[in-house]
Amino acid sequence: MKINLTAKIAEILSQSPQRKLAYSLLLIAYCGILNSCNEKKTEEIHEEEKSQTEVALTESQYKTVGIETGFVENRNLNKIIKANGYTTVPPQNSAEVSTLIGGTVKDIYVLEGTFVNKGKVLATIQNLEVIEMQEDYHSASANVEYLQLEYNRQKTLSDENVNPRKVFQEVKAKLAAERARAQAAKNKLEALNVSTKGSSSLVPIVAPINGYVGKINIAKGAFADTGVSLFEVVDNSQMHLDLNVYEKDLGSISIGQVIDFVLTNQSNKSIKGKIFGINKSFSNESKTVAVHAKIDPADAKGLIPGMYVSANINITNATVPALPKDAVVRNADKYFVFVQEESHTEEKHKHTEGEKEESHEKEIHFKAVEVMPGTTDLGFTEVKFVDKIDSEAKIVTKGAFYLLSAMKGGGEHEH
Repeated sequence: MKINLTAKIAEILSQSPQRKLAYSLLLIAYCGILNSCNEKKTEEIHEEEKSQTEVALTESQYKTVGIETGFVENRNLNKIIKANGYTTVPPQNSAEVSTLIGGTVKDIYVLEGTFVNKGKVLATIQNLEVIEMQEDYHSASANVEYLQLEYNRQKTLSDENVNPRKVFQEVKAKLAAERARAQAAKNKLEALNVSTKGSSSLVPIVAPINGYVGKINIAKGAFADTGVSLFEVVDNSQMHLDLNVYEKDLGSISIGQVIDFVLTNQSNKSIKGKIFGINKSFSNESKTVAVHAKIDPADAKGLIPGMYVSANINITNATVPALPKDAVVRNADKYFVFVQEESHTEEKHKHTEGEKEESHEKEIHFKAVEVMPGTTDLGFTEVKFVDKIDSEAKIVTKGAFYLLSAMKGGGEHEH
């Protein structure tokens, strides 16, 4: 209920002295009640704010949880840029095997996952045209042999002016033509990896590189067409990474920087690599640039192309204030650490009349202090305090998450 004090004062002044005194006393009492209510509300608000940033544990709770404290340390940490990508091999270490001539698949000699050396026969196909190529070569070779003898004889006769020069020139032209025909037939057979000796309709399909056989796209008895991939062979010895780096981070990337990466869907074992190339154009519409990193062959064992990775690119090395990473906890969109309060004055436990005096465990109080985390490296996180704290403040390094849960649950210890 609102009361107009100005009107009430004017009304009191118009009354008799006795009434003035009575009204004045009532007005003073009313003002006192209002002031008391306001002070109580202020105190309640202060206590509520305090309970949202502080938490208390008894000594037994402290030991059970395993709380550990430490101090802010100056640590030499690497500044990193996070990037995602996948494993891959250079173009020269991956081959799609096809045939230059169509034919029926006669035999297949390998299985997927088999390691093969360069030149190993993977399969054979049958095509009767190959027999004609071999016949052309043999015919041309025989003609070359005959024409070579005739060329030598005509040259001698021409030099002695026994035969016309024209006859010698005709033999010379025929010899050159047959040599060209023989060489063309030989080149065709060599391109098909078919021997120039004998006569066979089989064409071997050979591995162009050392590596492991990937997908096999043919079956025995099927027709193998030209320009179609029959086998995939991959050499994993030169494995590297293709990382996607955003435009805003490009200025910090340079060749020679060391990276640490883990396989996204496998163990957390960290593997090292080194940047050897940076693309000069964006990848499609993603606004990222491909950064290539080489992996040491010893660490590349067991890796296959297409594995997704999460990588940290090490940019700079600096000495910064840091805490163990478990000391920093997140609440909503802010980060906090808990500081142990050494000189906390505990409220005395009040007893009602007739209540027996009981002993209570000593409480240890902690206060949540907001920080801005930075680089995380080697198990430590760089921290910057929003408000300055004592350099000797004890900070919870183990058990901070438990304190955060207790604080969010109320933060009060009941006796």
